[in-house]
Amino acid sequence: MIRMITGKNGKGKSKVLLEKVNEEVKTVLGNVVYIDTTTKHMYELNNKIRLINASEYMLDTSDKFLGFLSGIISQDHDLQQMYFDNFLKLANISISEIEGVVKELELLSDKFGVDIYISVSTSDGDIPASLEDKVLIAL
Repeated sequence: MIRMITGKNGKGKSKVLLEKVNEEVKTVLGNVVYIDTTTKHMYELNNKIRLINASEYMLDTSDKFLGFLSGIISQDHDLQQMYFDNFLKLANISISEIEGVVKELELLSDKFGVDIYISVSTSDGDIPASLEDKVLIAL
């Protein structure tokens, strides 16, 4: 399952994502990973959530990003949820490339039973129509 939180820069997507992950970690049985481009939210996350600063790794293409995620999933068979803040920057893609990368994420999610939540900075209407059913919150 892929769910998206969308909106313009500065609308509070990170705050919503943080609230969601902190609430969910109370009830999930498996492990939770939060991937961001910095560690600035480290103290806002429940200590049961593993924070990964993706900028420490050489993820300069979407293929490297997807391989990185596959590696995380392969190392944690109890992984239940993943949260990606600032998704376009993490995956090193533009909004026009999001559809293909989300489809790859969906394959990973379905195959390994990992729920994925992503925040995406967009202008109104930038999300392709094929992904609109994945939007959980539009700010």
